[in-house]
Amino acid sequence: MDKKITSPLSTLTWVDRNTVRPNDYNPNKVSRQNLDLLKQSILTNGWTLPMVVRPDMTIIDGFHRWMVSGEEPLLSMLEGKVPVVIVDHKERSEDIYGTVTHNRARGTHLLGPMKAIVKELMDNGKSVKEIGKQLGMRPEEIFRLSEFSKEDFLKMMAKDQPFSKAEFITKY
Repeated sequence: MDKKITSPLSTLTWVDRNTVRPNDYNPNKVSRQNLDLLKQSILTNGWTLPMVVRPDMTIIDGFHRWMVSGEEPLLSMLEGKVPVVIVDHKERSEDIYGTVTHNRARGTHLLGPMKAIVKELMDNGKSVKEIGKQLGMRPEEIFRLSEFSKEDFLKMMAKDQPFSKAEFITKY
């Protein structure tokens, strides 16, 4: 095996998140909704992907994971630590290339496969609320992907909602 390709993973370690710092060039921006989804992903799946840092602990990839690691309940659950692998590039340009290629290589989700995923989840009895929470989708987006009629979808939404008993109020 090529040591250059495998060596970053051999440096995997958990470090105090306060020793890690963002770089000054990351072009990737994430909405609050997607940050919440990232946090939910970590809570559901555990921390599956370490951050990539330079030897001085500057982030090459993983800025948004670092951000949400500072929010509760993750901060307490992780005891202020984050997993990192160290990549020792010789030039700043290599750090920049690493940041951009990590971000771009993740790709985008295509409509057809996302429809199939939503259909499978709903066919397996998952609620609109659960799908929304786990996939970071609003009910409207789930509806568009579900291919259910509006009426059927509204019935599914209604069954997910607890309703309080109606009260008759009179004015004296």
